[in-house]
Amino acid sequence: MPGGRLTSEDRQQIAAGLAEGLGYTEIGRRLGRPASTVMREVTRNGGPDRYVADRAHEATWHRARRRKQAQPPAPPVPDSGHGRDPQAVQDFTESWTALLVQQGLPRMVARVLACLCITDSGTLTAADLVQQLRVSPASVSHAVTFLEQQGLVRRERTPGMRRESYVVDDEVWLRSLLAALQMNDALAATSRRGAEILGAATPAGARFASSAEFLLLVSESLQNAMEQWRQSRSVAPTGSAQADR
Repeated sequence: MPGGRLTSEDRQQIAAGLAEGLGYTEIGRRLGRPASTVMREVTRNGGPDRYVADRAHEATWHRARRRKQAQPPAPPVPDSGHGRDPQAVQDFTESWTALLVQQGLPRMVARVLACLCITDSGTLTAADLVQQLRVSPASVSHAVTFLEQQGLVRRERTPGMRRESYVVDDEVWLRSLLAALQMNDALAATSRRGAEILGAATPAGARFASSAEFLLLVSESLQNAMEQWRQSRSVAPTGSAQADR
């Protein structure tokens, strides 16, 4: 179908068009495909003078099979020694990663955060992440930098060791909410200013005024929720992590 993979019949038509001396544009028009698609297909399989439909179709199948086989195996499930079902842990990790992506995190960033979250210690080195996720050190570095900027991960260096560890703790989402609260407050302040400049009696000004009122309510609710959570954690053992304000 147009836009999908070329079929054997498509390739037969390409070969027939080449035999007639047609250009890529005309062949593409007959197939309902862009001329660039036809050109790539022909160039990849010997060029206009050596293109054979059956051979091209078989070569494409082999290339697709090699790419599929070259994919890295699924990352191993960490052995925590807690008697957990490894498949259930793997399924949860994948669903948790997908949810983080839906929330706006880039996929590699989500994979790194999910990997840290399911680790009981909440601590992994770059080498650990590279091994478990089957990705490059550069990918891990970029992801950790992003997470650190969002307050979701912090770096720690063990005394006497050169390697850094990346850490998530019980207050990871509190720090995330603090960052969101700061942004929300900035939006509220700017909305109030917009209402003043545009005039609260005008439709645009009234819209900004209404937005500011709503954003202030959201900020108040977030602050109350965080304060309640802090109070509930005040009985935790001394030494538990405290969120940075």
